Amino acid sequence: MQVERRKVADQVLDFLIEMMRTGELQKNTILPTENELATRFGVSRAPIREALKVLEVAGAIESRQGGRSLVKEVSLAELLDPVRFQLIHKKQVLDLLEFRIIIESEAAALAAERRTEDELIEIQNLVEHFQNLMKDNQAIGHEEDYQFHQFIMKASKNDFISGTISNLSDLHLRALKFSLSHNLGWDKKRQEVAKEHMLIAQAIAKKDCEGARQAMREHLINARQKILNLPEE
Repeated sequence: MQVERRKVADQVLDFLIEMMRTGELQKNTILPTENELATRFGVSRAPIREALKVLEVAGAIESRQGGRSLVKEVSLAELLDPVRFQLIHKKQVLDLLEFRIIIESEAAALAAERRTEDELIEIQNLVEHFQNLMKDNQAIGHEEDYQFHQFIMKASKNDFISGTISNLSDLHLRALKFSLSHNLGWDKKRQEVAKEHMLIAQAIAKKDCEGARQAMREHLINARQKILNLPEE
């Protein structure tokens, strides 16, 4: 099977989804290796990796040790959902992080000023939960990361801030999974993210508006720099 070179990753993704839909790739089976798929489709490994990343983010496959992936159980309706399997590109993640630096830095400052004691307890609980999760080398932590940031937006008591971020929830979650999945196997990077969350929470606890603003800004700038440092595919 050969695919044309225009939008190769998109076409590979379409082929893989169709193979799942027809049962050629059945649930609980191991996918062929990247090299085997590249040979089958007549392409390089880069678009194969990109397509597999989309399937992983969508929950259709699960990475296993040794670089192999397991096909998970996904309904026909899910396989036919075009939004679920949209490719997320590096530029989208970078643009979203740039936007978040502007919005969330100020939101953290507002949260430090306006948070209640109950909200502080919840923020601290979310930090602790994320720290514990980062000890599990198989956990990506994107949903927990999302909850932490969303709750700080809520604590800012500004409906426009929390509403704007909520409207981007699908892209936000996919971008988080894209970026945090690159930390798998890198304990130092995972612990750095957890520590940055802790520093943000500490500033909010002290009602240190400038400290919270700066801690959030540095956290998101660091996240953006890690994406910039990823090799081009």
